[in-house]
Amino acid sequence: MALVNPSSSSAEAARQSRSPGGRPIEPLDPALTTIQPGGGWVMSLELAWGRLRRRWLRTLFRHHVDRMRRLRQGTQGGCPFDPVDPRDIKYYVNQSTYRWAAADDPFAWRSRLPFIRAGLAELLLIGGGLLLAAVFLAAWWWPLAVPFLVAAALVAWFFRNPRRAIPVESGLVVAPADGKVVSIRQFDDPELGRAVEIGIFLSIFNVHVNRASVAGQVLGIRYRPGKFLNALRPESSRENESLEIRIEEPEPPYRVLRIRQITGAIARRIVCWAAPGDRLERGEIYGMIKLGSRTELTLPWEAGLELCVAEQQMVKAGSTVLARYGKA
Repeated sequence: MALVNPSSSSAEAARQSRSPGGRPIEPLDPALTTIQPGGGWVMSLELAWGRLRRRWLRTLFRHHVDRMRRLRQGTQGGCPFDPVDPRDIKYYVNQSTYRWAAADDPFAWRSRLPFIRAGLAELLLIGGGLLLAAVFLAAWWWPLAVPFLVAAALVAWFFRNPRRAIPVESGLVVAPADGKVVSIRQFDDPELGRAVEIGIFLSIFNVHVNRASVAGQVLGIRYRPGKFLNALRPESSRENESLEIRIEEPEPPYRVLRIRQITGAIARRIVCWAAPGDRLERGEIYGMIKLGSRTELTLPWEAGLELCVAEQQMVKAGSTVLARYGKA
């Protein structure tokens, strides 16, 4: 996960401008005060630790604090406190706050780990806690440790972030998530006209990183609180908590596609660090859903569109081609 956000001035300019297709760039949904609108106990612990860490650094490591202050760009923006270094903006990169260039980020190595950076806290607290419990129980009677070791391995497996080969051929639409295609339907959309929606179910064994299906500019993001029904149930699409991102392709005919992250019965934490005005590359990681969920892709139906998947097919985010736009 590369936690990169535009500078405050450039992000604000993007939000006041229009896209290459002439569509307005919407303001960030006011409900999105962090990249993880559902919160959670891990997020609360991490933010509390951040407050202690900043106090400690300002007291004992003034050199680090001064250096990070010189290197940071932008303004405090929507961040509710004055950040010391890039770790502090983890949950606020969508708020037009300070940023640090990758070369100036002493913690950039975390993005090169085989685990998604947005889930490192859960990996450490949940996975590490289960591993410690297994070690303690093994010292008493080793068979008791087995379930905890299995659970710790599942947590590590869940937060993995494998590299993907992104196809480069023009006109392709790639999968926004790993999982099984559970629905494909055509319908009349009030914004896109005739459209097709592809629903992907993510089990706890799938990679839960979300990737952009096409290259383009983010027009807007809509967040909706809701229930936590089983993501296999059709009504989960209508009733569960969700976050929808709208992306406009950079070249004519400037198609608009939507990707919707939907929570499930176990996965209750949507993460999205993209902001309106951001430009995403095809296959670029922009968020994740923590612990089992559903992702839906809606794209305009037009002459020359070829669907490349079928229901019950397994797909991989960023590499599986779901559709191909050809010449009309």
